[in-house]
Amino acid sequence: MIALSLALIAAGGAGVAVLLLQVGHRTQVVTVVRDVQVGQVLTEQDLGKASVALDPAVKAVRGDDLQSVVGKRAAVELKPGSLLAPSQVTKDSLVKPGEQLVPIGLEAEQVPATALVPGQKVQLVHVPAQGGTDTGKQSGTAPETIAGRIVKASKAAPGTGIVVVDVATSATDGPTVAAWVASSTLRLVLDAPDGS
Repeated sequence: MIALSLALIAAGGAGVAVLLLQVGHRTQVVTVVRDVQVGQVLTEQDLGKASVALDPAVKAVRGDDLQSVVGKRAAVELKPGSLLAPSQVTKDSLVKPGEQLVPIGLEAEQVPATALVPGQKVQLVHVPAQGGTDTGKQSGTAPETIAGRIVKASKAAPGTGIVVVDVATSATDGPTVAAWVASSTLRLVLDAPDGS
């Protein structure tokens, strides 16, 4: 009995020691030290390192890999104090070859309650100017639309509430969209998550 008790105590002590080692194990990871906007190229000054007890489920860039993310672009807005995940950076430009970037200013009542996020697919709809004739309804045809993809959405401007949304469209459609924006005849409609 005494031998069995001693064996159990020893096993319990070993288990506690292993648990303490696991809890105390820290991993060096890359952190964000200043605001980085979507599409901005990351520099060493944007990043730092920290030692944390990292859950295996958390995907973070390891401290040794810091140089591998310098020079890449932020795929999402990065905030100081956060860990940098591999999915938050991209080596690709957010505006692809054959595309153009068109800024669209939306007034407060035109901004969807759903958050606008990079990569979200949208339809840019041409609507008649105020006081104009709604030829689409009269002729029974649908309004003209152009497909686009959100690259970045700003926060509402103080005082005006205007939100500027950068939308990527095909290069052939970019000038048309810019003209719609200039004449205030454009509305932005979110596609369903599956793009349908």
